[in-house]
Amino acid sequence: MSRIGKKPIAVPAGVTVEVKDGRAAVTGPKGTLSRALPDRISVSVADGVVTVSRQSDIVTDRALHGLIRALIVNMIKGVTDGYVKELEIVGVGFKAAVAANVLKLEVGFSHPVNYPVPEGIKIETPKPNQIVVRGIDKEKVGEVAAEIRSVYEPEPYKGKGIRYSGEFVRKKVGKAQATTK
Repeated sequence: MSRIGKKPIAVPAGVTVEVKDGRAAVTGPKGTLSRALPDRISVSVADGVVTVSRQSDIVTDRALHGLIRALIVNMIKGVTDGYVKELEIVGVGFKAAVAANVLKLEVGFSHPVNYPVPEGIKIETPKPNQIVVRGIDKEKVGEVAAEIRSVYEPEPYKGKGIRYSGEFVRKKVGKAQATTK
C-alpha cells in the first residue's frame, strides 16, 4: 500500500471537493481547480474526508495512487492559500515591470523581453529587481516562474541573471592571467 496514497485528506471549511465523470473539482475561496483522474484510481468524498484508492497492486497503479492524492492536496491548498514564487534579478541596469498584462524584462539584451502573463496567474514587481508570481495552480505557478528564469539564467562568473529568491549560485573563478618571464 502506498504510504502517501493511503492517508485520508481532510477538507477544510469553505472548500468543496466533487468527483464525477472521471474528474475531480475543488472549489474554494480563491477559485476552482479541476483535474482528470485515471480510470484505475478511484476518489471518494465523505464527511469532509477525501480518500484515494486503486484497483490493483501493479506498478503503475501504485505510482498513480500517491500522485493523485498529492495532486488533490495541492489543489486544496491552492484554492485556500494559493502559491507564490519569488524571483530576483541581479545585474547592473537589469529590471522588470508589469504593464497591461505583460511582464517587461530589461536584462542586458539589445531589446526588452516581453512575457505575456498567462490566465490564472498574477505577476507583481514590488521592486524593479524583484518578481512575484502568484496563482492557485501549483503546476502553472512553477512553470511560469521557470519560464521567466529561463530568459536569463544566472551565469556562474558574475552571478548576473534571474534567479529564485534564496537560490545559491556557485561562482567560478575567471581565467587566470598568464605570467611572462
